[in-house]
Amino acid sequence: MFRISLFRLHQHRFKAWGYGLFGVAIAVSFFHAVHRVDAIFNVQGLSLLGKFLGAAFQPDLSKSFLQTTFDGTLTTFAYAVCGTFLSLGLGFMGGLLGAEVLWRSLFSRNSVFVGKTIWQTIRAILAVPRSIHEVVWGLLLVNIWGLDSLVALGAIAIPFGAIVSKIFAEILDDTPRDGFDALIQAGVHPAQALLYGLLPQALFNLISYGFYRFECSLRSAAVLGIIGAGGLGYEIYLSLQSLRYEQLWTLFYALILLNGLVDWGSGFLRQKLGCTSRLDLNTHRFKVGFQRRNWLMGTLGGSLLMVGWGFWYLRPDWSRLWSSQTVGFAQDITQQMRQFSLDAGQLKSLFWLSLQTLEMSILAIAIAGISGFGVAFLAAKQPSDRRDQPSIILQIRINLSRVILLFCRGIPAPIWALVILFVMFPGILPGAIALGIHNLGILGRLMTEVIENVEPEPIDALAQLGSPASSALLYGTVPLTLPNFISYTFYRWEVCLRETVIVGLVGAGGLGRLLTEQLSSFDYAGIFVTLSFFLGLTYFVDTFSSLLRR
Repeated sequence: MFRISLFRLHQHRFKAWGYGLFGVAIAVSFFHAVHRVDAIFNVQGLSLLGKFLGAAFQPDLSKSFLQTTFDGTLTTFAYAVCGTFLSLGLGFMGGLLGAEVLWRSLFSRNSVFVGKTIWQTIRAILAVPRSIHEVVWGLLLVNIWGLDSLVALGAIAIPFGAIVSKIFAEILDDTPRDGFDALIQAGVHPAQALLYGLLPQALFNLISYGFYRFECSLRSAAVLGIIGAGGLGYEIYLSLQSLRYEQLWTLFYALILLNGLVDWGSGFLRQKLGCTSRLDLNTHRFKVGFQRRNWLMGTLGGSLLMVGWGFWYLRPDWSRLWSSQTVGFAQDITQQMRQFSLDAGQLKSLFWLSLQTLEMSILAIAIAGISGFGVAFLAAKQPSDRRDQPSIILQIRINLSRVILLFCRGIPAPIWALVILFVMFPGILPGAIALGIHNLGILGRLMTEVIENVEPEPIDALAQLGSPASSALLYGTVPLTLPNFISYTFYRWEVCLRETVIVGLVGAGGLGRLLTEQLSSFDYAGIFVTLSFFLGLTYFVDTFSSLLRR
């Protein structure tokens, strides 16, 4: 008993030190971002920003441009559908191979070290593709396969497949093992025990997570348009470069509407399937989901139809996967690596750029986390709101807050960065603000769902004891939702670090700016070294955030 209490004491001390250290990191990052540049605001850009905002009230609604917008919307949607399908397929296989429970069951107690080594090695290998942003994958693949839809599909499938592998492996390891252990003790082979005792529940949660991954794929498909993949992102980039703000807002509205429809459809289907949470296990709703198997089968059938349509619409050239150009690309990289040398000055530069990248991600997640916490309570239907007929003011508050969150996450982070650079000089601060705004929309939506799914009994008990609404919120809702808020925030921190590359591509600083120069000069050896530094940063953030989330 004493050992357990001592262990918990050490846990609380570690959390206090961890959160305190992160708070200091936020302050230091902000100090460096402000004092590292001679000037922050560009006053001359205010007139340009005014024209940009004024065009929001007069979008281009000409017939020809609406047709262009519609075609771009279909392309973006097709990329998201097919990219999600490929990433879930790759993630299913990678998740099985990276699951601890599988290897522990295959090896006896005497050989448990061998199993642990295997699954840890697989997870370490999968950490490499997921640490590289899909835009970087797209820029690399376009040099191999040319301008083909296969580039965008590969750019989404490779990193997202590795991310799904990690999540699915964690789902398998965290799923209750009562049935699995019973089958193992009865002498059933571990593969059969996994198939019948663990996979049904784990697959249900993978489907639930798949809805979230589809929304992420939709945003990535829009971002990939910047590198020439087509779709709404490509049209947005062209309109922004030519300063056609009326056309730009038409595309913005189409992208936001598409995100809103996907978000609504995802929420509707998850409610029908009984999996209201996208990032947490839905173990207590597992039976409910299977009672509604008609909805499950309909969802799977409809998804397969959309996947078939998506591949037909995009028509990727699969022969490019094994073309001679792919082999030549690999030979070119090998030759450059043999001739590459790195001096002390380059190492010092990479170190400081890595520090800027880390500071940008810290500031971004601080902006997104703190703002998302406040906006989520405005956008959520509180437990007390469910009992009473909502007033008009309450409904306006909820709808307006959700529109703001949708607007923030609907516009890609690089576009936010380009808009902010109208009135700010390049540096890590505009990049952090752009990432913070974009991730505010994502975190705010996730936090809103946490609030709406909270168990109402504790809040009802406080209300029956005569507690005012503010006290019920402070002592009932906040304590029940805060652990998930913190967990989601640190999870998005890992994503923010990956996204610093794409805002760096448009001039926001950090390793992304260096990567842009290396990609434009086809310096693949330099790209490899830069990505190695980025991989080290990703591993550090992943480890630190995982410890705090636990």
